[in-house]
Amino acid sequence: MTDLATKHGAGDAADDARDGEFVDDSAQLGEDSAAEIRDDAEPSDKTAEDDASDEQTDAAADTGAPDDVETGDGSSVEIDDDAAAVDDAIPAEDEIDDAAIVGDEAEPDAAEATGITPDPEVEVALDDEAELPTAAEETETIVAPVALDPTTAADPEPAAPAAALAATTAVLAAPVAAADGAGEGTGAIYAWAPAQPAPKKRRAGLWIGLAAGAAVIGMVAASVVLIAPGTSVAGVGVGFLTEGAASDALTQRLAETTIVLTGQGDDVELTGAELGASIDADALAARAYAEHPAWNVTQWFSEPIDAIVHLDAAAATPVLRAAAPSLYTDPVDATLDFDEATVSYVTTPGELGTGIDVEAVREALQAAFVAGDSRVDFAPVQADVPPETQAHVVEATAKGLNDIIDRAGFYIGDERVVPVSREVAASWLTVRPGDRGTFQVSVDEAAIQPIVDTIAAAVDVAPVNNAVITNSAGTVLRDESNGTVGRAVEDTSDIAADYAEQLTHFDPVFELPMTEVPFTTVTLARRVEVNLSSQRAYFYENDVLVRDIIMSSGVAGSATPKGRFTVNGYSRVQSMGCFEGAPYCVRDVPYVTWFAPDVGFHGASALRNSLGYPQSHGCVNMWDSDAKWVYDWTANGTEVWVHS
Repeated sequence: MTDLATKHGAGDAADDARDGEFVDDSAQLGEDSAAEIRDDAEPSDKTAEDDASDEQTDAAADTGAPDDVETGDGSSVEIDDDAAAVDDAIPAEDEIDDAAIVGDEAEPDAAEATGITPDPEVEVALDDEAELPTAAEETETIVAPVALDPTTAADPEPAAPAAALAATTAVLAAPVAAADGAGEGTGAIYAWAPAQPAPKKRRAGLWIGLAAGAAVIGMVAASVVLIAPGTSVAGVGVGFLTEGAASDALTQRLAETTIVLTGQGDDVELTGAELGASIDADALAARAYAEHPAWNVTQWFSEPIDAIVHLDAAAATPVLRAAAPSLYTDPVDATLDFDEATVSYVTTPGELGTGIDVEAVREALQAAFVAGDSRVDFAPVQADVPPETQAHVVEATAKGLNDIIDRAGFYIGDERVVPVSREVAASWLTVRPGDRGTFQVSVDEAAIQPIVDTIAAAVDVAPVNNAVITNSAGTVLRDESNGTVGRAVEDTSDIAADYAEQLTHFDPVFELPMTEVPFTTVTLARRVEVNLSSQRAYFYENDVLVRDIIMSSGVAGSATPKGRFTVNGYSRVQSMGCFEGAPYCVRDVPYVTWFAPDVGFHGASALRNSLGYPQSHGCVNMWDSDAKWVYDWTANGTEVWVHS
């Protein structure tokens, strides 16, 4: 059953409500019911129909004319000005708590006590689902009638909130008279007391706990990647920052640190960024986190981490010079020149200038950065300013160039097999100034190529084969010659380009790429044939006649023996027949090659005027030169066949 809205019909109900009391005659409502009634005084939501009904009622009250309001079943009730006055008597919500509520001891019949008769024209607007109570239900559900004083209704006094609350509560709690006339003459207007909603559970503590827990979890998660509070690098605090944020903070602080050149510097201001100052911010931030992570409370508020400020003199000097030009004098560069008379490079030394000491500037920036100062005054300190092209660079360049001129060439090992003259080597070179006081050396590759083209003819060596002397059976009798490997230069197509590149690094020795050519072993099967009939000796090598020599064999009675023999010995000089009883004695016979007992080839130039017929004591006589050739050509074991 839904709530019913009740409007009192008496025009002076507001005055009566000021003096009335809330009386509860129901035996079923005690102190708990009174507490519920107090709770009902809390603000509650109105339905749309209630809002519409209130607006209509207010409008009727303003005009002083009765208005018709539709009920939930389609019928209507008429509300006059007196009913509107009752509405005006209802106190505001914030006044309800101050109302005096009377319990079981209230008067049983408020209508009789006050003498107020309810307006019979007041009707009740019901919603669609409202039902009127029966007589029995009325007896059980009536809370209390309200006694209103008509003499005070026209002029309510705000100073009596308790009385107003009593009147209001009576109007809201009184049951409405039945439409068929039930309840007439009782002196009261009745309405159903609204059902009390269940109190809402308060969860403020739960939400506060959840928020606090989330905050704790966030702090724990953040501590895993943050640097401990109280941590600083030099003079820069990096606590509660990530490594990346700490690195940025360090870099920005140094970039913004300002140095003021006082005195002769005319108070010129330069920032660390303008001077090119730097620190290893990433490494310092990483160190700060590694040594002092936020999750490790023992590392909170630790000692500062040292940081070194770097300042590149080459970058800072132009900035300082532009800011304070009066503090600088120009240095004089050292020079490098080619002297054609001596075909060499010569140098002249440079001269120092003066300017601001860059290291002193760096130290000032360092001190300010460590102290956490954003500005620092600096009285410029004078220092020598070296020339851009310095003497040691010029001298080193000259030494390298002159080394090329002195030693240029193509080498095999330590041997310069293809030398290059000083003039030619110097003509290959071109020297130009380079960046920041250096020199660039270029080499003419095309000028090198003609020298490269002569390398093969100059360095290639053919191998010498190894030769061995054998007999007809292939038995090695001796080595005729020892083999020697040859050499040949490899592909020369890239040598000119490679040498040109090498010379730019002042390396004048070009090692030629060589290939070894091996020797082979040659077998020489040698034999000798002596023909007594022709008085000639024939010499064969691998069955090829290589030479035949005129000779003189032994005369009759001391003829040269026939048969097959082998060389068995050599005598460089030998005396023959010079013993007691010998028929002859010939001294100092040269180049004797023995092949039979007391018989051999030898020279006879001192003994004979001619050859080609028998005239010896059994040996084979030859001219000395031929005897020497036989002496060298044969070997122990060389076969000798003597026949006629």
